[in-house]
Amino acid sequence: MSFETNTRGDKTMRKNKELKNTFHTSEVVFLIVITCIVSLFMGRAISNPKLLETDKNQNKLIEQLLTHYEYIKENYYEEVEDEKLLNGALSGMINALEDPYSMFFDEANSDYFNMTLNGNYSGIGIEITNNSDGNIVIVGVFSNSPASKAGLQEQDIVSAINETSLLGKDKSELTAYVKENNLNEFDLTIIRNQEEIHTTVKKEIVEIPSVSSKIYERNGKKIGYIYFGIFSNTTAQQFQRELEQLEAQNIDSLIIDVRENSGGHLTTAVDIVSLFLDQTKVIYQIEKKNETTKYYSKGKTTKKYAVVVLQNKNSASASELLSAAMKESYGATIIGTTSFGKGTVQKLVTVDDSVEYKFTTEKWLTPNGNWIHEKGLNPDIMVEMDEAYFQGQNDENDNQLQEAIRYLAQ
Repeated sequence: MSFETNTRGDKTMRKNKELKNTFHTSEVVFLIVITCIVSLFMGRAISNPKLLETDKNQNKLIEQLLTHYEYIKENYYEEVEDEKLLNGALSGMINALEDPYSMFFDEANSDYFNMTLNGNYSGIGIEITNNSDGNIVIVGVFSNSPASKAGLQEQDIVSAINETSLLGKDKSELTAYVKENNLNEFDLTIIRNQEEIHTTVKKEIVEIPSVSSKIYERNGKKIGYIYFGIFSNTTAQQFQRELEQLEAQNIDSLIIDVRENSGGHLTTAVDIVSLFLDQTKVIYQIEKKNETTKYYSKGKTTKKYAVVVLQNKNSASASELLSAAMKESYGATIIGTTSFGKGTVQKLVTVDDSVEYKFTTEKWLTPNGNWIHEKGLNPDIMVEMDEAYFQGQNDENDNQLQEAIRYLAQ
């Protein structure tokens, strides 16, 4: 995932009868975008005459873009959808940046991207797959979800919804049915232990679980452990709940596991780190156009117990910011391998309900001013994952976790 900030365009425009009779909505949007760019360039030229010649060249390019837009519209041998031209122009501009973290999203990708980063969605609260027989089977039921309230369980086979058979159907058909139907509840038929069961499940806003915790006891010490796989809009609240439960059990230290966590929202990373640091501590710095700004914790106190951050080569972006902040401003110890190395921030821009793009706007630096881009953040204690873990994935075979426990239990 990317390290995101969000901006959403104003979807309300003043009605203009003359424009309405001449242009489609997307054409109006296109022209407004171009007009804004032209206005920006002209403003810069007025405030700085030295830029006038450069801006004339840029204005000429914009005129060429408008000319070819109209030429294609008028001369293509079939009707051209305005939305496709606008989306194609935006996609082309983003691709021209040649930045792997800047990208254009169509409707399908936009829906998945937003659901993941929002941390919630409208649904029933199950994770599904297709089993070896080609049937849809439940592999996860979210806690406090409509599915859990309806009594759905892992390994249930979903054979029908509203009397429409799903046997032999791909899991995407169930997902699409729930998403696209404007219904508040569904009648499900499930098969459990070869018995057919009928139940009704409601569709609600479901929070996607992204945080889990436990306690390890070694040498008379209680070591708290928190894992999370993304920095979504709901992750900070979930993290705080888990942390408070661990602290209520009087933990002596804490392991924060961001292995395989590829990032998410900048604000979520700040909210989590702020749980550990007071307002005098720097969390990160932003460098943009040769100007650097420090950003401080929003917390009231700095915690006292020891913290280990577990990371690996797939810990990226917001995960790396958390690791760096906890190391440089809190004094935490990083265990694992060198992180991915993504030191940039992307802004997410919404064009309309189905189209978005994100592009790189800033560099982020560690509290001490280091840029880890394409280098990664080195651990204090290097521990490569043992091959035994991949043969049987459990806590005992997780030598990185065991090293963190050993370190804190001393």
